[in-house]
Amino acid sequence: MKYTTRQSAILLLSDGTIFHGKSIGISGKTFGEVCFNTGMTGYQEIFTDPSYFGQIMVATNTHIGNYGVNDLEIESDSIKIAGLVCKNFSFNYSREDASGSLEDYFVKQNLICISDVDTRALVSYIRDNGAMNAVICTDGTSIEDLKKELADVPNMEGLELASKVSTTEPYFFGDENATYKISALDLGIKKNILRNLAKRDCYIKVYPYNSTYKDLAEFNPDGYFLSNGPGDPDPLFGAIEVAKEILANDKPLFGICLGHQVIALANGVQTYKMFNGHRGINHPVKNLITGKGEITSQNHGFAVNKEQLDNHADLEITHLHLNDGTVAGMRMKNKNCFSVQYHPEASPGPHDSSYLFDQFVENIKLAAAKTI
Repeated sequence: MKYTTRQSAILLLSDGTIFHGKSIGISGKTFGEVCFNTGMTGYQEIFTDPSYFGQIMVATNTHIGNYGVNDLEIESDSIKIAGLVCKNFSFNYSREDASGSLEDYFVKQNLICISDVDTRALVSYIRDNGAMNAVICTDGTSIEDLKKELADVPNMEGLELASKVSTTEPYFFGDENATYKISALDLGIKKNILRNLAKRDCYIKVYPYNSTYKDLAEFNPDGYFLSNGPGDPDPLFGAIEVAKEILANDKPLFGICLGHQVIALANGVQTYKMFNGHRGINHPVKNLITGKGEITSQNHGFAVNKEQLDNHADLEITHLHLNDGTVAGMRMKNKNCFSVQYHPEASPGPHDSSYLFDQFVENIKLAAAKTI
């Protein structure tokens, strides 16, 4: 076995708390909001999920990197997390179909990582004190200088980040001869969402975050989709206007995560920043329509105001998070529109909620039948 000396590194939280560890990969520093994910697998999908842009991810699983990376297990074209904090980092991997090591993957994509951190203590601290900005430093910068730099990092509340991860040009996904056509607004869309739509006989045209309803309508789609993504939904004025126009024209609409929040805002229902948010692949949700429970994949730091939803004449709650009673899904009573806060594409995660894609296609069929 080859023994190497790794450089000391620190994680500095905005309240001055410091956690010590060792550097993985490149030297430097990175800033973002620190949060934790309780998933025990699927780290590559998590790292490439655009919804995590601007966030330093704390892995609660003790071992990270032990099955390497696979070129097919990505949710976007690059790593989107700002940095990684973990306990034990595996430089060696044992999966037969791995295309490389996680260490090499990080180095190629310039991701800064700190390991050998007491992640149980860190997660407990974040859980009690809330998500906050932080910096990972592996280059020896002084604490005082780091504190000054960290003070200038904007808070996630009020921060528009969809523009940082959205496509810059429209593109197509799926079989052009498919039965249904979908216009998707890319606020940070995951590849597995597109795969789930495509395998249900849909041909998707994906549009940049700042596209207009007119842009999306030129594809003459059978339905519209608003994607997941990072940041605060409140500054997404363009996307909110797109949602309003889709609803005004009574077209089938489905939203996931950030798209769900945009639909709420389009209906005058406010969103708010959560104390910690939900990030993991084992979150329990109850479907209030069927009475059934679902184990879901979740990744969000904002949520829809439940009290305003309860009092809204045209909206009803369809799903509730069973841990804290927050809104996990809703639908409109007078429009062909529904949305969920969690991730039914399950990459990573359980497949309990994949029926929602079927529901979207069924809504498209119903809308088509009405026009005949």
